[in-house]
Amino acid sequence: MKGDLDDKRTLRVASVQFESLPGDKDANFRKIESFIEYAAQRNARLIIFPECCITGYWFIRNLSVEALAQMAEPVLDGPSSRRLIELAKRFGMTIGAGLVEAGPAGEFYNTYVVAMPDGITRRHRKLHAFEHLSIHSGSEFTVFDLPDGFRVGVLICYDCNIIENVRLTALQGAEILIAPHQTGGCRSRNPHLMGVIDRRIWDERHTNPGAIERELRGEKGRGWLMRWLPSRAHDNGLFLIFSNGVGVDDDEIRTGNAMVLDPYGRILAETGKAGDDMVIADLDASLLADSSGRRWIRARRPQLYMPLTVPTGLECDTRTLKFEQ
Repeated sequence: MKGDLDDKRTLRVASVQFESLPGDKDANFRKIESFIEYAAQRNARLIIFPECCITGYWFIRNLSVEALAQMAEPVLDGPSSRRLIELAKRFGMTIGAGLVEAGPAGEFYNTYVVAMPDGITRRHRKLHAFEHLSIHSGSEFTVFDLPDGFRVGVLICYDCNIIENVRLTALQGAEILIAPHQTGGCRSRNPHLMGVIDRRIWDERHTNPGAIERELRGEKGRGWLMRWLPSRAHDNGLFLIFSNGVGVDDDEIRTGNAMVLDPYGRILAETGKAGDDMVIADLDASLLADSSGRRWIRARRPQLYMPLTVPTGLECDTRTLKFEQ
C-alpha cells in the first residue's frame, strides 16, 4: 500500500445525490452533465454519481425481460459509456456513473462505469445483484489507478454491506473506495432497520421541510448509514466516497446523504438536503499510512482465516434474499 506521513498527494473529489427518472437516459444525463460542469468549476478531479443513475433503478424489478433488453446497453463501447468518456476528456475529470449493462451473451448486469480523462475506462459489475431475476452478479473485484496517482476500488451498494468485499478491495491496494448506492427508505424485514418514507412527506418537503429532514437524517437514512459506513472506511484505512439516490425511486424514497469519509471514518463533507445536491472534499494522502485500518491490516495473520473461504451452507444468491437488509 502506498503512502507515508510525508505523502503530499491530494485529490479533490465530488459526490452527488440526485433523483433519477426511470428509463429516461437523456434527462438523467442532463443532470449528470450539469453537476460535472459545476464540479469542474471547483477544480474537482473525481466525481461520483449513484448506482444505476443513468437508467434509473428500482423500477427495473418490474420490467419484462424484453423491456430490460431495450433499456440495457453494452458497456465501454455503448452510447452511455462513450458519452461519459467524452465528458471525462472535455472536463479533464474522472467520472463514475451506473447503468444496466447488456452482456455479450444476452445476460444483464448492474454495472458502474468509471471514465478517465486519459481515455481509459473501467467497469465494475455488482457482485451481489438482486434488482431483476435476469440481472447477473459480477465475479471480479475492480481496483485500478487514477491518472491523479491514487489507487481506487469500486463496490456497488450491497457489495459494501459484505465486509469481506471491502477488505479484499483494500488488500488489492485501494486507497479510495468508490461506493455508489441506491439505499435508505427501503423495506426491511428487520423492524429496527430502515423502513419506507411516506410519499406525502417527500411531496410536502418544500412546505414542511422539517418532516423530510427528520426522515433523511433519522434511522431510515443517515442513522442507518452510520451503523456501518464509517467502519468500512476506518477498518480498512480507506477514503470512502458515498453517492446515493435521493427522492422518488418507484415506490420508495431514497435518502441521499452523499458524503466523503476519511481513513479514520470521519466525515469530511456531507449533504442532508432533500433534493439533488453535491459535496466536495479534498483527500490528503498523508492520512493513509498511519490510519488504524492500515495498521490492523499489517497485523493480520492470514493463516488463521482459511475458514472464511469454506461454504457454511447458509449462503444464498442475493436475488433469493430479495431486499432483506
